[in-house]
Amino acid sequence: MPNPVLLPEEKTVIRKQPPYNVILINDDDHTYDYVIRMLKELFGHPEETGFLMAKEVDSKGRVIVCTTSMERAELKRDQIHAYGPDPLIDRCKGSMYAEIEPAE
Repeated sequence: MPNPVLLPEEKTVIRKQPPYNVILINDDDHTYDYVIRMLKELFGHPEETGFLMAKEVDSKGRVIVCTTSMERAELKRDQIHAYGPDPLIDRCKGSMYAEIEPAE
């Protein structure tokens, strides 16, 4: 019986996509309640985390709400942009603004 031919092991290279941050930008046209509700609905953040993020965006002007792949970051940014106005503030005309950037 002939010996089976042994092939060299094939190496599989797995490349991870570089991570991107979704950054929420502060404005004066949205309440903490709006931010907390939006972060809970879009990202699944608990209310306590949403409050801390709302506080940070209010005090620092921006907050990272998610770190993920570029495609998902773009989706989440677009969902923030489409979330709609804050019903508790009459002058509010639309959603909050968000941007994405490579995570370090």
